[in-house]
Amino acid sequence: MRFDLITIFPEFFAGPFDHGILRRARETGLVEVNVQDLRVFTKDRHRTVDDRPFGGGEGMVLKPEPLFEAVESLLGRSVGDVKQQTARDPKTAIVLMSAAGRVFNQETARRYAQLQRIIFICGRYEGVDERVAEHLATEEISIGNFVLSGGELPAMLVVDAVARLIPGALGNEASSQNESFSESPFSVSTSPPADALGRMKLDSPITNHVLLDFPHYTRPAEYRGWGVPEVLIGGNHAEVAKWRRAAALEKAKRNRPDLV
Repeated sequence: MRFDLITIFPEFFAGPFDHGILRRARETGLVEVNVQDLRVFTKDRHRTVDDRPFGGGEGMVLKPEPLFEAVESLLGRSVGDVKQQTARDPKTAIVLMSAAGRVFNQETARRYAQLQRIIFICGRYEGVDERVAEHLATEEISIGNFVLSGGELPAMLVVDAVARLIPGALGNEASSQNESFSESPFSVSTSPPADALGRMKLDSPITNHVLLDFPHYTRPAEYRGWGVPEVLIGGNHAEVAKWRRAAALEKAKRNRPDLV
């Protein structure tokens, strides 16, 4: 899979992709990460990427021209105009990272892991010209109900969440199946239908059986008087599975009641 990140701060990404699972995935050729400086696609000597918002207001807005041209350069083709838009490749997502986007979750990560390429547009300043969201990006994504200075950090989080789901990225493939926000192995869930671009239909009903990961323990069996639950030491796998289900549900009730 290829990840392209369009940003006005390309140096922002120096380092985070050179460690752990992402580093190994890059070294083995499972993923490719390309950082594109947006200012390359400006036309003036000041390399201007933003301008004042129409209608007045605070802050500056990222201009559409350099963003469209940056994406088209990466794609190697035009995305079209108001008269005729080019058909999109269903295996490529163009994702605008924005506080106004749909909140990213593990289901989205799993869907992205089935793609061949993701192009991230990292927003900055007061926002991005809405024509980018409407006519260039295939999706607008947020990582939570809060505002950051730009889309670089959110893009890095999404890359990490997706890359680890690509077959071969983890040493043990079961690691990505038995963790927080994965479908519970104790129940059956249904996935919502998607549109032609692979985007989840937001008005579709979802049967949700997602839990947080169950608590983990390791040696020593006792530390400062706190012991490991006896059921985990007894060797009865059926009882261990039962305990883990109950413990995961209890943790979800305590930390994320919205999931229960």
